[in-house]
Amino acid sequence: MAARSIETILIANRGEIACRINRAAKALGMRVVQVASEADTDSLAARIADEVKVIGPPSAAKSYLNTDAILTAAHESGADAIHPGYGFLSENADFADAVERAGFVFVGPTGDTIRLMGDKAAAREQARKVGVPTVPGSDGVINDMDAALTIAREVGFPVMIKASAGGGGRGIRIAQDAETFRTLASQAANEAKSAFGDGGIYIEKVIETARHVEVQVLGDGSDVVHFYDRECSLQRRRQKVWEEAPSAALDDATRERLCDAAVALARSVSYRGAGTVEFLYDDETEDFHFIEMNTRIQVEHPVTEMICDTDLVAGMIRVCGGEPLGLTQADIARNGHAIEVRLNAEDPANGFMPFPGQVSALRVPEGEGIRFDHMLYEGYAIPPFYDSLLGKLIVWAPDRKAAIARLEAALRDLEIGGLPTTAPLFTALARNADVQANAVHTRWLETWLEHAADTLTDQGETTT
Repeated sequence: MAARSIETILIANRGEIACRINRAAKALGMRVVQVASEADTDSLAARIADEVKVIGPPSAAKSYLNTDAILTAAHESGADAIHPGYGFLSENADFADAVERAGFVFVGPTGDTIRLMGDKAAAREQARKVGVPTVPGSDGVINDMDAALTIAREVGFPVMIKASAGGGGRGIRIAQDAETFRTLASQAANEAKSAFGDGGIYIEKVIETARHVEVQVLGDGSDVVHFYDRECSLQRRRQKVWEEAPSAALDDATRERLCDAAVALARSVSYRGAGTVEFLYDDETEDFHFIEMNTRIQVEHPVTEMICDTDLVAGMIRVCGGEPLGLTQADIARNGHAIEVRLNAEDPANGFMPFPGQVSALRVPEGEGIRFDHMLYEGYAIPPFYDSLLGKLIVWAPDRKAAIARLEAALRDLEIGGLPTTAPLFTALARNADVQANAVHTRWLETWLEHAADTLTDQGETTT
C-alpha cells in the first residue's frame, strides 16, 4: 500500500475514544473533524475538534451507524482518513470497503481481513491452519440444531454456544446439559440474528476456571509486531471491567509462545492496523487456546501503552496511511505493571442500574503513573442514548502490588459528582485478597458480586 498523506482525519465515533483519537491525531499534526449526533453536539469530543459535522438524530442507527451520513461528512469536511474507534462501525467490513471506495483511508484492516477474522468460526479455522491452538469445539458454523447437539455431546458439557458474528458478549450462552442446550442455542442464534444479521453458531468446550489473556499486535499489511499481553479476567456478563498488563499468571516461556502465536495469526492474514488476539489460558495445564481476534483498537489499549511507552492509536494511523511499521520486535520492551478500570455511569450497589445525569463536579487524579481517559467536563449532561462508559482510570507502577495500591489511591482522588459510578466496585476489588493474590478467572467476579452488595454500599460511602 502506497503511503498517503493524511492532513485531516474524521472520527466516526463518540465518547472517550473519540477524545483519545483526537489527541493522537493532533500530536501527529493533523486536523480533526468530529461527527456528532444531535445529542452529542455539546460533548467534549465536539468541543475539542477543529470541526464538527452533525450526522443525524440521537439514535445510533440514524447517526453513528449511518454510513452515508459519515461519508457525506467526510467529503464536506475535506477529510483524508476516517477512524472508526471501537464499537459502532469499527468491525464492519462493508463500512471499511465503502470508506476505501470513496477515496478515504480507513484506519483499520481491510474489509477482507475484517470479514475473515470477524467470522469467529472462520477465524478459528485460520488459527488452526497456522498452528495456533484453539478451544475444543465445532469445525465451522452450525445451522442445524440436531448436529449442534451431537457435537456438544462429543465435546462434553458444559459447552459455550457462541454466535459466529457475535461481539460484546452478545450471542453467547452456556449450556450445562443436553436438556437445556436446544433452548439456549436458539436464544444465542436469535440474539445474534437480531444484533448482527447472522444467526450462525458454533460450539466450544467451557474451560471452567480459565483466564482471559490477549495480545496486542500492530501490522502494516506485510509485517506484524506484538506489544505483549494483557489479562482481562475480571468480567461481568462477559464484559471486561478491570484489565491489566502484563498478565501476572504467565511465565516468560508461555508469554513468548502466546505472543508468537498471535503474531503468526495476524501475519497470516496480512494484518494492517492495531488488533488484539484473544486467548483463554488454563492455569492448571498452562495451555492457551485462541478464541477470537478483535480487528480494531481495544478499550483496554492504554495499559499496553503504559508498559510499552508507545502510542498505539498514532501507530495505527501511520501504518493505515501507508507508512511501514518502522520498528522490529527487538525495539519493543515492556516495563512495570499497568491496570485499567472502566468507570461507567452505573450504580454497582443497585444491580448496576445505568444512571445518566449531569456532572456536577469533576476532580481528576494526577501524579506519576496516573492517567484518566474520559469524555467529561463539569456541567456535562450525559445523554441516555448510548453505553454508560464515562472514562478509564489507568495506573502504572513498577510492579503489580504497587499498581493496585496506586489505583486505590487514585480512586480516592477521583470525583465525578452528580451521579453514581462504578468507582466503588474498583475500590472494593483493589482491597480484595483474591484480586491482590491474582487468584481470579473469568467467572470469579460474577460469583463475588452475588455476595458483594453490602461491600459496594460501604465503598460508595467513602468514595465518589
